[in-house]
Amino acid sequence: MKPAELYILEQDEPFRGILLELQILVESTVPEAELTYRFRLPFHDIGGRPFCYMNASRKKGYVDLCFWNSAHLTLHPDKLVRDGRRIMRSLRYFQREEIDGRVAVELLREAGGCRLLGFCKN
Repeated sequence: MKPAELYILEQDEPFRGILLELQILVESTVPEAELTYRFRLPFHDIGGRPFCYMNASRKKGYVDLCFWNSAHLTLHPDKLVRDGRRIMRSLRYFQREEIDGRVAVELLREAGGCRLLGFCKN
């Protein structure tokens, strides 16, 4: 089993459920994204380059689906959390029921299109 898969499966609820649902959304929306493990977090890469990652913050009680280079994203700016970060933004979930699949899929498609077309900076 891959380290990224272990990271997800070893989480307590509600983190595990959120992470599993996000993994399914990423892999079904951007099938060319490969699950990797960097900085002790599950990443999805496209063409060997970071696309997005998932982070379970047990201390703060949420899971972030973080877009590696989100400066180009135009959809749903009101849903993206900046949290003091200059480049990266994320969708943040405290409970699995908060996941809006439509919003996540639209952002994944937009971010994936950028990565596939090669106009992302990083």
